[in-house]
Amino acid sequence: MKILTLLLLALGVPIWTSAAESQSPSVLPGYRIELPRDGGSHPDFKTECWYITGWLQDDAGQKRGFQITFFRSRNALADDNPSRFSPKQILFAHAALSDPAEKGLLRGERMARAGFGLAEASADATDVFIDDWSLRADGAVLTAEVSAQEFSWSLTLHATQPLLLQGNQGYSRKGPSAASASYYYSLPQLETRGSVVIRGKKFAVVGQAWFDHEWSEAYVDPESIGWDWIGINLTGGGALMAFRMRDAHNGQRWAGATLRSNGRTETFGPSQIEWTPLRQWRSTHTGVTYPIAWRVRVGSKEFVLRPLMDDQENDARGTVGILYWEGAVEVIDDAGNLLGRGYLELTGYGEPVRL
Repeated sequence: MKILTLLLLALGVPIWTSAAESQSPSVLPGYRIELPRDGGSHPDFKTECWYITGWLQDDAGQKRGFQITFFRSRNALADDNPSRFSPKQILFAHAALSDPAEKGLLRGERMARAGFGLAEASADATDVFIDDWSLRADGAVLTAEVSAQEFSWSLTLHATQPLLLQGNQGYSRKGPSAASASYYYSLPQLETRGSVVIRGKKFAVVGQAWFDHEWSEAYVDPESIGWDWIGINLTGGGALMAFRMRDAHNGQRWAGATLRSNGRTETFGPSQIEWTPLRQWRSTHTGVTYPIAWRVRVGSKEFVLRPLMDDQENDARGTVGILYWEGAVEVIDDAGNLLGRGYLELTGYGEPVRL
Protein backbone atom coordinates (compact mmCIF):
# COMPACT_ATOMS: atom_id res chain seq x y z
CA MET A 1 0.00 0.00 0.00
CA LYS A 2 2.78 2.39 0.89
CA ILE A 3 2.44 5.84 2.42
CA LEU A 4 1.65 7.57 -0.86
CA THR A 5 -1.97 8.22 0.06
CA LEU A 6 -1.10 10.00 3.30
CA LEU A 7 1.46 12.04 1.42
CA LEU A 8 -1.17 13.29 -1.00
CA LEU A 9 -3.57 14.08 1.82
CA ALA A 10 -0.91 16.20 3.45
CA LEU A 11 -0.62 18.14 0.19
CA GLY A 12 -4.36 18.53 -0.12
CA VAL A 13 -4.55 16.33 -3.22
CA PRO A 14 -7.80 14.29 -3.44
CA ILE A 15 -7.18 10.55 -3.53
CA TRP A 16 -10.71 9.34 -4.25
CA THR A 17 -13.38 10.55 -6.62
CA SER A 18 -16.64 9.22 -7.95
CA ALA A 19 -16.68 7.82 -11.47
CA ALA A 20 -18.82 10.74 -12.57
CA GLU A 21 -16.40 13.32 -11.16
CA SER A 22 -13.18 11.83 -12.41
CA GLN A 23 -11.74 13.22 -15.63
CA SER A 24 -8.56 11.17 -15.31
CA PRO A 25 -7.75 7.61 -16.40
CA SER A 26 -9.34 4.81 -14.41
CA VAL A 27 -7.80 1.68 -12.91
CA LEU A 28 -9.71 -1.21 -14.46
CA PRO A 29 -9.32 -4.99 -14.60
CA GLY A 30 -7.86 -6.40 -17.80
CA TYR A 31 -4.90 -4.04 -18.24
CA ARG A 32 -1.75 -5.97 -19.21
CA ILE A 33 1.32 -4.84 -17.27
CA GLU A 34 4.51 -5.11 -19.33
CA LEU A 35 8.13 -4.13 -18.77
CA PRO A 36 10.01 -1.98 -19.53
CA ARG A 37 7.00 0.16 -20.54
CA ASP A 38 5.20 -0.02 -17.19
CA GLY A 39 8.39 0.32 -15.17
CA GLY A 40 8.31 4.00 -16.02
CA SER A 41 6.07 6.85 -14.93
CA HIS A 42 2.34 7.04 -15.70
CA PRO A 43 1.97 10.83 -15.45
CA ASP A 44 -1.76 10.98 -16.25
CA PHE A 45 -2.55 9.12 -13.03
CA LYS A 46 -2.68 11.07 -9.77
CA THR A 47 -0.35 8.92 -7.71
CA GLU A 48 2.59 6.57 -8.23
CA CYS A 49 5.40 5.05 -6.21
CA TRP A 50 8.53 2.96 -6.76
CA TYR A 51 9.51 1.18 -3.58
CA ILE A 52 12.40 -1.03 -2.45
CA THR A 53 12.76 -2.70 0.94
CA GLY A 54 15.24 -5.34 2.03
CA TRP A 55 17.71 -6.86 4.44
CA LEU A 56 21.48 -6.40 4.19
CA GLN A 57 24.35 -8.17 5.93
CA ASP A 58 27.95 -6.97 6.19
CA ASP A 59 31.17 -8.99 6.43
CA ALA A 60 30.87 -9.14 10.24
CA GLY A 61 27.37 -10.64 10.01
CA GLN A 62 25.52 -7.50 11.18
CA LYS A 63 22.02 -7.36 9.69
CA ARG A 64 20.28 -4.13 8.72
CA GLY A 65 17.07 -3.18 6.98
CA PHE A 66 16.80 -0.54 4.27
CA GLN A 67 13.97 1.24 2.46
CA ILE A 68 13.83 3.71 -0.42
CA THR A 69 10.62 5.05 -1.95
CA PHE A 70 10.14 7.51 -4.78
CA PHE A 71 6.70 9.11 -5.12
CA ARG A 72 5.18 11.01 -8.01
CA SER A 73 2.08 13.19 -7.69
CA ARG A 74 0.22 14.85 -10.56
CA ASN A 75 -0.81 18.36 -9.55
CA ALA A 76 -4.00 18.82 -11.57
CA LEU A 77 -4.28 22.46 -10.43
CA ALA A 78 -1.26 23.27 -12.61
CA ASP A 79 -2.49 21.54 -15.78
CA ASP A 80 -3.63 24.75 -17.46
CA ASN A 81 -0.55 26.76 -16.56
CA PRO A 82 1.78 26.95 -19.61
CA SER A 83 4.83 28.03 -17.61
CA ARG A 84 7.81 25.66 -17.51
CA PHE A 85 8.00 26.46 -13.79
CA SER A 86 4.48 25.21 -13.12
CA PRO A 87 4.67 22.21 -10.73
CA LYS A 88 2.62 19.77 -12.83
CA GLN A 89 4.47 16.74 -11.44
CA ILE A 90 5.89 16.68 -7.91
CA LEU A 91 8.44 14.09 -6.80
CA PHE A 92 9.24 12.97 -3.26
CA ALA A 93 11.61 10.38 -1.85
CA HIS A 94 11.98 8.76 1.58
CA ALA A 95 14.90 6.57 2.62
CA ALA A 96 15.60 4.84 5.92
CA LEU A 97 18.12 2.47 7.44
CA SER A 98 17.24 0.14 10.32
CA ASP A 99 20.42 -0.60 12.28
CA PRO A 100 20.01 -2.10 15.79
CA ALA A 101 23.33 -0.55 16.81
CA GLU A 102 21.91 2.94 16.21
CA LYS A 103 18.99 2.60 18.69
CA GLY A 104 16.60 4.19 16.23
CA LEU A 105 15.82 4.70 12.58
CA LEU A 106 18.22 6.66 10.38
CA ARG A 107 16.19 8.53 7.79
CA GLY A 108 16.27 11.13 5.07
CA GLU A 109 13.94 12.65 2.49
CA ARG A 110 13.84 14.74 -0.67
CA MET A 111 11.16 16.66 -2.58
CA ALA A 112 11.16 18.64 -5.84
CA ARG A 113 9.02 19.53 -8.80
CA ALA A 114 9.93 17.49 -11.86
CA GLY A 115 12.01 19.20 -14.52
CA PHE A 116 15.14 21.17 -15.29
CA GLY A 117 17.33 18.06 -14.96
CA LEU A 118 17.11 18.22 -11.17
CA ALA A 119 14.28 15.72 -10.63
CA GLU A 120 12.66 13.46 -13.21
CA ALA A 121 10.57 10.31 -13.58
CA SER A 122 10.97 8.80 -17.03
CA ALA A 123 7.89 7.45 -18.78
CA ASP A 124 9.93 4.92 -20.79
CA ALA A 125 11.38 2.71 -18.03
CA THR A 126 12.21 2.77 -14.32
CA ASP A 127 14.41 5.86 -14.07
CA VAL A 128 13.53 8.29 -11.30
CA PHE A 129 15.79 10.67 -9.42
CA ILE A 130 15.90 13.73 -7.18
CA ASP A 131 19.32 15.35 -7.07
CA ASP A 132 21.78 12.58 -6.11
CA TRP A 133 19.08 10.10 -5.05
CA SER A 134 18.13 7.70 -7.83
CA LEU A 135 16.45 4.42 -8.74
CA ARG A 136 17.12 3.04 -12.21
CA ALA A 137 16.57 -0.19 -14.11
CA ASP A 138 18.70 -1.67 -16.88
CA GLY A 139 17.02 -4.86 -17.96
CA ALA A 140 16.85 -7.19 -14.97
CA VAL A 141 19.17 -5.01 -12.87
CA LEU A 142 18.13 -2.15 -10.58
CA THR A 143 20.49 0.37 -9.02
CA ALA A 144 19.67 2.51 -5.98
CA GLU A 145 21.76 5.49 -4.85
CA VAL A 146 21.02 7.48 -1.69
CA SER A 147 23.07 10.10 0.16
CA ALA A 148 21.53 11.34 3.43
CA GLN A 149 23.05 13.20 6.37
CA GLU A 150 23.85 10.14 8.52
CA PHE A 151 24.04 7.41 5.91
CA SER A 152 24.37 6.63 2.23
CA TRP A 153 24.28 3.57 0.03
CA SER A 154 25.07 2.35 -3.45
CA LEU A 155 23.25 -0.89 -4.22
CA THR A 156 22.80 -3.16 -7.23
CA LEU A 157 19.75 -5.43 -7.23
CA HIS A 158 19.41 -8.37 -9.64
CA ALA A 159 15.97 -9.80 -10.47
CA THR A 160 15.86 -13.58 -10.03
CA GLN A 161 12.13 -14.13 -10.68
CA PRO A 162 9.43 -12.94 -13.07
CA LEU A 163 6.95 -10.22 -12.13
CA LEU A 164 4.59 -10.96 -9.29
CA LEU A 165 1.30 -9.38 -10.36
CA GLN A 166 -0.79 -8.35 -7.37
CA GLY A 167 -4.54 -8.86 -7.16
CA ASN A 168 -6.26 -9.76 -10.44
CA GLN A 169 -3.31 -9.81 -12.85
CA GLY A 170 -2.05 -6.47 -11.54
CA TYR A 171 -5.43 -4.89 -10.73
CA SER A 172 -5.25 -4.54 -6.93
CA ARG A 173 -8.56 -3.77 -5.23
CA LYS A 174 -8.33 -1.67 -2.05
CA GLY A 175 -11.93 -1.53 -0.84
CA PRO A 176 -15.54 -2.64 -1.30
CA SER A 177 -15.88 -0.31 -4.29
CA ALA A 178 -14.13 -1.38 -7.49
CA ALA A 179 -13.10 2.27 -7.96
CA SER A 180 -10.67 1.97 -5.02
CA ALA A 181 -7.83 0.18 -6.78
CA SER A 182 -4.32 0.44 -8.16
CA TYR A 183 -2.15 -1.19 -10.78
CA TYR A 184 0.46 -3.05 -8.76
CA TYR A 185 3.33 -5.43 -9.44
CA SER A 186 6.33 -6.63 -7.45
CA LEU A 187 9.79 -8.11 -8.01
CA PRO A 188 10.64 -10.24 -4.94
CA GLN A 189 13.87 -12.08 -4.15
CA LEU A 190 16.19 -9.42 -5.58
CA GLU A 191 19.81 -10.43 -5.05
CA THR A 192 21.43 -7.32 -3.60
CA ARG A 193 25.01 -6.21 -3.10
CA GLY A 194 26.91 -2.98 -2.74
CA SER A 195 28.03 -0.68 0.06
CA VAL A 196 26.50 1.27 2.94
CA VAL A 197 28.14 4.18 4.75
CA ILE A 198 26.95 4.95 8.31
CA ARG A 199 28.38 8.05 10.02
CA GLY A 200 31.49 7.87 7.84
CA LYS A 201 32.12 4.11 8.22
CA LYS A 202 31.76 2.02 5.05
CA PHE A 203 30.42 -1.55 4.95
CA ALA A 204 30.33 -3.98 2.03
CA VAL A 205 26.90 -5.65 2.10
CA VAL A 206 24.90 -8.43 0.46
CA GLY A 207 21.26 -9.33 0.92
CA GLN A 208 17.80 -9.70 -0.56
CA ALA A 209 15.25 -7.06 -1.43
CA TRP A 210 11.70 -6.53 -2.66
CA PHE A 211 10.61 -4.02 -5.33
CA ASP A 212 7.08 -2.63 -5.70
CA HIS A 213 5.66 -0.34 -8.36
CA GLU A 214 2.12 0.97 -7.95
CA TRP A 215 0.03 3.68 -9.62
CA SER A 216 -3.55 4.77 -9.08
CA GLU A 217 -6.27 7.35 -9.47
CA ALA A 218 -8.15 6.51 -6.25
CA TYR A 219 -6.36 4.40 -3.62
CA VAL A 220 -8.58 4.57 -0.57
CA ASP A 221 -12.31 4.75 0.05
CA PRO A 222 -13.58 7.34 2.58
CA GLU A 223 -14.29 4.75 5.29
CA SER A 224 -10.66 3.58 5.64
CA ILE A 225 -8.43 5.23 8.24
CA GLY A 226 -5.15 3.43 7.47
CA TRP A 227 -3.60 0.14 6.49
CA ASP A 228 -1.12 -2.59 7.42
CA TRP A 229 1.12 -4.15 4.72
CA ILE A 230 3.90 -6.72 4.40
CA GLY A 231 6.25 -7.74 1.60
CA ILE A 232 8.20 -10.88 2.57
CA ASN A 233 10.93 -12.86 0.81
CA LEU A 234 10.32 -16.39 2.03
CA THR A 235 13.08 -18.94 2.52
CA GLY A 236 13.21 -21.37 -0.39
CA GLY A 237 12.44 -18.63 -2.95
CA GLY A 238 8.79 -17.90 -2.18
CA ALA A 239 7.16 -14.49 -1.74
CA LEU A 240 4.25 -13.10 0.28
CA MET A 241 2.45 -9.77 -0.02
CA ALA A 242 -0.51 -9.09 2.27
CA PHE A 243 -2.39 -5.96 3.32
CA ARG A 244 -5.52 -4.92 5.12
CA MET A 245 -7.42 -1.62 5.11
CA ARG A 246 -8.70 -0.58 8.55
CA ASP A 247 -12.02 1.03 9.43
CA ALA A 248 -12.74 3.61 12.14
CA HIS A 249 -12.60 0.91 14.83
CA ASN A 250 -9.30 -0.50 13.51
CA GLY A 251 -11.21 -3.49 12.16
CA GLN A 252 -10.56 -5.03 8.78
CA ARG A 253 -12.49 -3.19 6.06
CA TRP A 254 -10.74 -4.86 3.13
CA ALA A 255 -7.75 -7.14 2.59
CA GLY A 256 -5.75 -8.83 -0.12
CA ALA A 257 -2.74 -11.12 -0.42
CA THR A 258 -0.59 -12.90 -2.99
CA LEU A 259 1.55 -15.94 -2.20
CA ARG A 260 4.15 -17.43 -4.53
CA SER A 261 5.38 -20.82 -3.35
CA ASN A 262 6.85 -23.86 -5.11
CA GLY A 263 6.30 -22.29 -8.52
CA ARG A 264 2.61 -21.60 -7.87
CA THR A 265 0.99 -18.19 -7.32
CA GLU A 266 -2.26 -17.82 -5.35
CA THR A 267 -4.33 -14.71 -4.60
CA PHE A 268 -6.55 -14.28 -1.56
CA GLY A 269 -9.54 -12.10 -0.74
CA PRO A 270 -10.74 -10.44 2.48
CA SER A 271 -12.42 -13.50 4.00
CA GLN A 272 -9.19 -15.52 3.66
CA ILE A 273 -6.96 -13.04 5.52
CA GLU A 274 -6.71 -12.27 9.23
CA TRP A 275 -4.32 -9.93 11.07
CA THR A 276 -3.90 -10.48 14.83
CA PRO A 277 -1.61 -8.13 16.82
CA LEU A 278 0.77 -9.85 19.27
CA ARG A 279 2.76 -6.97 20.78
CA GLN A 280 2.62 -3.20 20.81
CA TRP A 281 5.33 -0.55 21.08
CA ARG A 282 4.83 3.04 22.21
CA SER A 283 7.08 5.59 20.57
CA THR A 284 9.10 7.73 22.98
CA HIS A 285 9.38 10.33 20.21
CA THR A 286 5.69 10.87 19.41
CA GLY A 287 3.66 8.90 21.96
CA VAL A 288 1.99 6.88 19.20
CA THR A 289 1.40 3.17 19.88
CA TYR A 290 1.97 0.71 17.04
CA PRO A 291 1.27 -3.05 16.88
CA ILE A 292 4.70 -4.17 15.67
CA ALA A 293 4.43 -7.96 16.10
CA TRP A 294 1.69 -9.90 14.34
CA ARG A 295 0.18 -13.22 13.42
CA VAL A 296 -1.06 -13.06 9.83
CA ARG A 297 -3.25 -15.80 8.40
CA VAL A 298 -3.37 -16.14 4.62
CA GLY A 299 -5.60 -18.98 3.53
CA SER A 300 -4.55 -22.03 5.57
CA LYS A 301 -1.07 -20.68 6.35
CA GLU A 302 0.00 -18.57 9.33
CA PHE A 303 3.00 -16.28 9.62
CA VAL A 304 4.35 -14.63 12.80
CA LEU A 305 6.06 -11.25 12.30
CA ARG A 306 8.93 -10.25 14.61
CA PRO A 307 10.61 -6.82 14.16
CA LEU A 308 14.36 -6.45 13.78
CA MET A 309 14.05 -3.59 16.30
CA ASP A 310 11.13 -1.77 17.90
CA ASP A 311 11.92 1.83 16.99
CA GLN A 312 11.37 1.96 13.24
CA GLU A 313 9.02 4.93 13.29
CA ASN A 314 9.48 7.30 10.35
CA ASP A 315 8.59 10.89 11.17
CA ALA A 316 8.25 12.95 8.00
CA ARG A 317 5.92 15.58 9.47
CA GLY A 318 8.47 18.32 8.95
CA THR A 319 7.98 18.25 5.19
CA VAL A 320 4.78 16.43 4.28
CA GLY A 321 2.99 15.88 7.58
CA ILE A 322 3.31 12.09 7.67
CA LEU A 323 4.03 9.80 10.62
CA TYR A 324 4.21 6.03 10.18
CA TRP A 325 6.01 2.86 11.26
CA GLU A 326 7.90 0.98 8.57
CA GLY A 327 10.53 -1.57 9.40
CA ALA A 328 12.41 -4.79 8.85
CA VAL A 329 10.73 -7.92 10.20
CA GLU A 330 11.50 -11.61 10.39
CA VAL A 331 8.78 -14.16 9.70
CA ILE A 332 8.76 -17.27 11.88
CA ASP A 333 6.46 -20.18 12.67
CA ASP A 334 5.15 -21.06 16.14
CA ALA A 335 8.27 -23.13 16.81
CA GLY A 336 10.51 -20.15 16.07
CA ASN A 337 11.79 -21.45 12.74
CA LEU A 338 12.71 -18.73 10.24
CA LEU A 339 10.31 -18.58 7.29
CA GLY A 340 11.50 -15.36 5.68
CA ARG A 341 12.46 -11.71 6.00
CA GLY A 342 10.87 -8.54 4.72
CA TYR A 343 9.13 -5.31 5.69
CA LEU A 344 6.03 -4.26 7.61
CA GLU A 345 4.28 -0.91 7.09
CA LEU A 346 1.73 0.56 9.53
CA THR A 347 -0.18 3.77 8.77
CA GLY A 348 -2.99 5.70 10.42
CA TYR A 349 -2.11 4.90 14.03
CA GLY A 350 -1.12 8.42 15.08
CA GLU A 351 -3.91 10.10 13.15
CA PRO A 352 -6.44 8.45 10.85
CA VAL A 353 -6.44 9.04 7.13
CA ARG A 354 -8.99 11.83 6.82
CA LEU A 355 -10.58 12.48 3.45
